[in-house]
Amino acid sequence: MSLTKAGVLLVNLGTPSAATPKAIRAFLGPFLSDRRVIDLPRCLWYPLLYGVVLPRRCAKLAQRYQAIWLPEGSPLLVYSRRQQQALAACLGSEIPVGLGMTYGEPSLASALERLLAQGITALVVLPLFPQYSSTTTAAVWDCLAQALQRYRRLPKLHFIRDYATHPLFIQALQQSIQQAFSQHGAPDRLLFSYHGIPQRYVQQGDDYPQRCQATTEAVVAKLSLLPEQWAMSYQSRFGYAAWLQPYTVEQLHRLAQQGVRNLQVICPAFSSDCLETLEEITQEARDIFLKAGGASFHYIPALNDTSAHIQLLQALVTETLAG
Repeated sequence: MSLTKAGVLLVNLGTPSAATPKAIRAFLGPFLSDRRVIDLPRCLWYPLLYGVVLPRRCAKLAQRYQAIWLPEGSPLLVYSRRQQQALAACLGSEIPVGLGMTYGEPSLASALERLLAQGITALVVLPLFPQYSSTTTAAVWDCLAQALQRYRRLPKLHFIRDYATHPLFIQALQQSIQQAFSQHGAPDRLLFSYHGIPQRYVQQGDDYPQRCQATTEAVVAKLSLLPEQWAMSYQSRFGYAAWLQPYTVEQLHRLAQQGVRNLQVICPAFSSDCLETLEEITQEARDIFLKAGGASFHYIPALNDTSAHIQLLQALVTETLAG
């Protein structure tokens, strides 16, 4: 009889606890203070962050969050909890599944504490970021290492770096896209929009764009799309530094100018729908494209708690433990 007791820790980025300026400030402060996210010298960044960015952005963001808020709370947290519950049901009671956030609540540290209290000796840490980036996955590693400092006895760790080309991930995206095509008709162009990161992070070694490209190429191959049937871009730029390009906003204008009338957009970097998909893409991007001359715009939802996504998460856990 094995003495190993495994547990799973799902980790997402985090979200404000309420759609209010105060709650958003409490979330954004730690998030934008993380050197993994913003690497500027603290003596330059902190006065800007606390004197300009937070005072100006929180009220505006509150209105945006209010537009997408669900009765149960923030969409990212709602879908993440559903993923946790569905995965736990698949794995059974012998493998507990916790949910923690890199920033905000429920914290990664509190989720880890609850898992360790159940006597686990092996921990699978699954960041819900399909494509590795130092700004997301590596930040989870840092947060985990900090949380583990308080424990004398550590579990055996299995850290899943990413799953950008896992067959079940690509299959789930394929099915989601085909369902959208069936519902809305095949578009003139399918746009893959990924969250961006500063270009200098890539120059310093972050392989995020290669992982995004790998996901796109695998999905395109599965769907047998021709080069003129798809495009790729990066969204959510923050600040004035150069980020990964092409920018989604500019790509939307370009596609409309090229005569693309019917556009569908999918965001494969997001495991759960959130502000960046439900507001930035579904509302802002849609308005930009239609005003630029487009005729129809449809956003293909994130995988959220679909059965195909839960099957993927289950496979990632079982394969990792078996390996």
